[in-house]
Amino acid sequence: MTGREYAELVAAYIAERFADRGVVVYREVYLGKSIIGKNRRVDVFVHIPDEKTALAIECKFQEGQGTADEKIPYALNDASAMWAPAFIAYAGEGFSEGVLHLLQSSEYAAYCLPDPENLISTPDTKELDHILASVFGWWDIVLSDKTPFDLTHWKSSR
Repeated sequence: MTGREYAELVAAYIAERFADRGVVVYREVYLGKSIIGKNRRVDVFVHIPDEKTALAIECKFQEGQGTADEKIPYALNDASAMWAPAFIAYAGEGFSEGVLHLLQSSEYAAYCLPDPENLISTPDTKELDHILASVFGWWDIVLSDKTPFDLTHWKSSR
């Protein structure tokens, strides 16, 4: 899978999975200047016009060893400097151990690998789903299989 194909997969997942929530998904949106003064173009831009909220997503897919490792620290810094909520969606087996640790521990990165045949939430999309829930207030996504704490039961069992 190429980087472009990965960005389109992430865009397709969000557009399919969250269409009923009023999202409009765009590809390759110019969004201000990068941390080195270049025009920034984000891979995926998720907008909810009725709520005037948005989220910028940079997509990084690395299948084999390559130059993506060198770009990740810059991409994380750039995501943190945007004047809009932003993060990196990443997947692939080609990241070095150090860069993978950097991505896994960053508040500006989320592992995401949707199934292209079935664009539904899975364990491989939960990190992206959590960021969407946080930005747009969709807490039902993370609470879908949970029941509220039963204080009455807890008190009676003591």
